[in-house]
Amino acid sequence: MKNLANKVVVITGAGSGIGRALALDLAARGSILALSDVVEAGLAETTHRARSAGAPAVQSELLDVSDREAVGRYAESIAARFGRVNVVINNAGVALDGSFADVGYDDMEWIMGVNFWGVVHGTKAFLPHLIASGDGHLVNISSLFGLLSVPNQSLYNASKYAVRGLSEALRQEMLVAHLPVGVTVVHPGGVRTGIARSARNTGGRTAEEIQAANRHFDEKLARTSPERAARIIIRGVQRNRARVLVGADAHVLHTFAKIAGSRYQDVFARYFPRVTRP
Repeated sequence: MKNLANKVVVITGAGSGIGRALALDLAARGSILALSDVVEAGLAETTHRARSAGAPAVQSELLDVSDREAVGRYAESIAARFGRVNVVINNAGVALDGSFADVGYDDMEWIMGVNFWGVVHGTKAFLPHLIASGDGHLVNISSLFGLLSVPNQSLYNASKYAVRGLSEALRQEMLVAHLPVGVTVVHPGGVRTGIARSARNTGGRTAEEIQAANRHFDEKLARTSPERAARIIIRGVQRNRARVLVGADAHVLHTFAKIAGSRYQDVFARYFPRVTRP
């Protein structure tokens, strides 16, 4: 899929961060956009900017990706309106900070509902339309933490590893069945988005400590802009890449984990909390 002009592209979580950057980049390339988010104000802002950036058409809708029936209806409505769906980017995601011992079942179900089941719902609902297009591509956003694990992110890690496993298996199924759908799983490192600031905290930290940690993440760890992340992801789609890593940190840490093997866990347990806390 070298040319994205006039392709119908679905993006979840389009109200901010990487989702918004993808929408604006694709709008400038002439893509037809179907955008969704759970935050009305952010979605409206992205929609306005995408139209101004040159998208031939933009459809926006409030959508909770954890709601299977809602996602199913949404997929049918987008296919009916535009007559086809060429690209689906399952980008919507949330974060949860805290040790496994402190995380309650409600928070576990919440993060898995969005990060994993949201991707399952979007993939299952749109896959028939991607196949029918004759030129489809599915993009599922995992994380660097879908390649390696870190302390206090057990459920986030679990959700992003699950996205990776789903995507890699589905890509193979498309190849085995000779179906016209490429599948790319994306593993961003630190990207300057609002996901850390909107994370649920179960670690007992004060509001001041959370604010300090968020500032530390934005200033020290999130080295990649959403715009650069979007360009890297789109290039991966155009080249039909199976896996896309975003950011130098993603490449460096993934390489280290491969070299160190399971011993990377001992290193991270010792040093990662110092790196991620101000």
